[in-house]
Amino acid sequence: MGVNNVRKLLVLLTCLLLPAHAFAKGDLVDVQKRTLVLKDFRLQNGEVLPEVTIAFETYGDLALDGRNAILLTHGYTNSQKAAGAYPGEKPSGSWNEYVGPGKVIDTDKVFVVSANMLGSSWGSTSPAFTNPKTGKPYGPDFPDITVVDIINTQYQLLQHLGVKHLIAVVGASYGGYQAFQWSVSYPDFVDGIVPVVSAPHPSPTTGNQQDLDDLVKRLSEDPNWNGGDYYAKGGVLGTTTQMRIETLKEYGIEQQLIKQFPEEAAREAEIQRQAEVWARAFDANSLIVLKRAEVRWSVLEQLKAVKAKVLYVLISSDKVFPPSSIAKNVMDKMKSAGVDAEYLLVESDLGHIGYAREAGKIGPKIRELLARLAPNR
Repeated sequence: MGVNNVRKLLVLLTCLLLPAHAFAKGDLVDVQKRTLVLKDFRLQNGEVLPEVTIAFETYGDLALDGRNAILLTHGYTNSQKAAGAYPGEKPSGSWNEYVGPGKVIDTDKVFVVSANMLGSSWGSTSPAFTNPKTGKPYGPDFPDITVVDIINTQYQLLQHLGVKHLIAVVGASYGGYQAFQWSVSYPDFVDGIVPVVSAPHPSPTTGNQQDLDDLVKRLSEDPNWNGGDYYAKGGVLGTTTQMRIETLKEYGIEQQLIKQFPEEAAREAEIQRQAEVWARAFDANSLIVLKRAEVRWSVLEQLKAVKAKVLYVLISSDKVFPPSSIAKNVMDKMKSAGVDAEYLLVESDLGHIGYAREAGKIGPKIRELLARLAPNR
């Protein structure tokens, strides 16, 4: 019996042993957390990190020719958990409605890789990791990284996994930055990109130098801050929890929860709960490291390097990447650079993170693009 058949049999047995309501048709089960350690990783600024850990997940199987892969890239504070269920847990992830057997990104046909960004807090090397020079967390001494550094770690991961070519890079928000950067840095390695609620430049509302300065100022006002070296002082949980509440509301969480929690008090309690869970896991220094990389990043003037086909998706109610402010300029820039790009405006009141629940509107266009890019997959 082949590897694929064994895996499918195990999935079937798992589903039979679980309650009928546990999984929906097409959900991925038994997703595994994985890591890869890269040695002597050179950053864009010339600094060399002796070791870089990259946390990642994969869904589906890599074809023998290594050319059926899709890379998922995540947002500023999101993680590599894109879809499916860990053993004993329910399915989750912002791309869960899109990724799985028979879904838009069909894991019976394609191999999907989702990696945590360098500098993030979900298992990849970050400021909370131990600095080999001091034996203590890097903290504020974590090196300046760039979006290019982030995708270069992904490229090395793909090489390790045996991926020879990408059908597409699909990413939302900060993940869209990475998709655009992939199309510029590795134009012959990727056939298409799907940047969602994003742009080839920083967010006009949250991605400027003043936003970075305000972030550092607010964190520094926490009594435990200690110049960013707060790890032995209990962290800055109170500040990051309140910041997360504000971010979730800016992203449209209230509208998303209104059906499940029609009463305002219950809705606020759920937002508080989600914020606390996130704040306990996400390091404040990662917020700074990734925001600094965002502020300094743009490929708006490098679009002539892009060979990939582009499906550019924005949401009408998004306050982070408001279509009325950016769509025309981005599409004009791509057109003048000769990029084969299509624009999809999704009418939705679910805000910045609404793409996760709008697979019915976005999915068909992604499916259409993938069919063009890989008609035999």
